[in-house]
Amino acid sequence: MKSVNQKAWFLILPVMLCVAFSAILPLMTVVNYSVQDIISPERRVFVGTEWFASVMRDSDLHEALWRQLTFSFSVLVVEIPLGILLALSMPAKTWRASAVLVIVALSLLIPWNVVGTIWQIFGRSDIGLLGVALQRLGIEYNYTGNSLDAWLTVLVMDVWHWTPLVALLCYAGLRSIPDAYYQAAQIDGASKFAVFRYIQLPKMRGVLMIAVLLRFMDSFMIYTEPFVLTGGGPGNATTFLSQYLTQKAVGQFDLGPAAAFSLIYFLIILLFCFVLYNWMQRVGTADKEGTDD
Repeated sequence: MKSVNQKAWFLILPVMLCVAFSAILPLMTVVNYSVQDIISPERRVFVGTEWFASVMRDSDLHEALWRQLTFSFSVLVVEIPLGILLALSMPAKTWRASAVLVIVALSLLIPWNVVGTIWQIFGRSDIGLLGVALQRLGIEYNYTGNSLDAWLTVLVMDVWHWTPLVALLCYAGLRSIPDAYYQAAQIDGASKFAVFRYIQLPKMRGVLMIAVLLRFMDSFMIYTEPFVLTGGGPGNATTFLSQYLTQKAVGQFDLGPAAAFSLIYFLIILLFCFVLYNWMQRVGTADKEGTDD
């Protein structure tokens, strides 16, 4: 029997070590903290699932979770269709395609804390372009004092920052479609909507799945932008789960409850990503079977 050369595993050993130090060991530390009451550096008491039960009874957590789910699904509802429309309107060839790609991707190059600062100035009613424009139109707008204005500002800020990512992914999916499909549709006299429904959308399903999962995970962990823009206020209007966790761990220094909540947070993200992935897979399978029929 011919022996199999296993030396290739040494090539990925550095990556495995990096993953171990950056993910596995911190996770083990969090699990350790979540089942102990750390009274002092020298004294710790095992409490089992007490912190998990305490966190699950926290009404502030329930409000933050509802606020987070509303925001994340609002992001998907707005950014996915908008990204598809933007990708469909972008030129496919010549120098204009390259120029548009660069312009669309500009917002993705801006750091998260700078994005919050930009919109913090942009929304001010004294010097901000958005704030002054709305005031002159007679619209009362104050993202620092009105809960709805603050929430909508964070949503619009996220749409402005991350819709180009969805558009670029969709654009890549559109460019991968062979011209033969469009030629066949033209011969059959198919409308633009029919081309989108039966050619472009099915071919973009893979990149759309990536876009949905990336945007959901990222929006569910949003922290820097609303922290810089509103600090979580007014009140708790823009205090999402990540800020709630930070307040527990850093502000109140409740390491046990914070560790328990971080594990719950992690499982919530995994659960929703699993549900979204399977739902999109089933929709894709059903559409494919319908097309075959």
